[in-house]
Amino acid sequence: MQSTRTLKDRVFLVIKGLAMGAANKVPGVSGGVVAFVAGFYEEFIYSLQRVNSTAFKLLFNGRFRSFYRYINGKFLALLFLGMIVSYFSVSKILDYLIVNYELYVWSTFFGMILGSIYYISKDFNAWNAKTIIALILGAVIGISISFLDPATENDNLWFVFFCGIISVSGMTLPGFSGSFILILLGNYVLLLVDSVNALYDSIADVFTGNFEFVKNEPRIRMLKVLGVFTLGSVTGLVTFSHILNYILKHYKNITLATIAGFIIGSLGVVWPWKETIYKTYTDGTFILDSTGKQVIANYERYLPEFNSETYIAISYIALGILIVLGLEWYGQRTRKIKT
Repeated sequence: MQSTRTLKDRVFLVIKGLAMGAANKVPGVSGGVVAFVAGFYEEFIYSLQRVNSTAFKLLFNGRFRSFYRYINGKFLALLFLGMIVSYFSVSKILDYLIVNYELYVWSTFFGMILGSIYYISKDFNAWNAKTIIALILGAVIGISISFLDPATENDNLWFVFFCGIISVSGMTLPGFSGSFILILLGNYVLLLVDSVNALYDSIADVFTGNFEFVKNEPRIRMLKVLGVFTLGSVTGLVTFSHILNYILKHYKNITLATIAGFIIGSLGVVWPWKETIYKTYTDGTFILDSTGKQVIANYERYLPEFNSETYIAISYIALGILIVLGLEWYGQRTRKIKT
């Protein structure tokens, strides 16, 4: 899987990491779809599953260069660099756009998912009873998840660790939104907003020479929560990658059909025309009610009225499809150059 990468390839890999990080943070959107459509999903899973006992032996024996090569470190480092930068930049922009231009953002994502469905299905020629059942099952699970009621926030560290394991499903399983699962578990704001903001503020304080935050118990608690969440995420990434690598090797067609089903099911979550209904008894978004309390958003979907706003939204759906087709074109072109 390892290959020589040009500077252009490295830059594009960081950009792909930016896209994955942003997609992972948006409820209903899966970062795994980005990896799948951009053509590096299998290398991503392969690299993660190389984090095994052999890798740890190399690491503990001080053979750092061999460890780095063994796990395809250059690929993972560039990809995760993009994801980390995304959480402090691109995802912040997305937060703003969702609050102020919600219809157009969801329309773009809806188009991207439609394009992803086309991408997966166009070259899939293994339709039979098993793969059709897998497709339907994946779609039913995806749709069912979108109608579940959210739980209340829970900052118990063991539960936070579990949330970390579950949340990375969106990175390893296209169409399965980890951030939306966090909303259902009640911990979206805690883990992807409050704790990340606490880290951002702490880093800013360190750079200005202000270390008073170490006495700030709520801030330290948030940093602990983020640390445990990160540990759970790494554990989930490595675990899921081993499972998925085995499944892709032995049941590739059924797995691809199931992934297609998940992606079809996620269309219900990102349907652009939905009325936002707020509940004030739990956390889940960055919206505040009249008392300043964070609230969770549920959605009531409806059919659009055909007006100028709708036509603009439809153009954004087309833009989303074009983005995916562009990623597909770039992925095919890159693979041809390497071969």
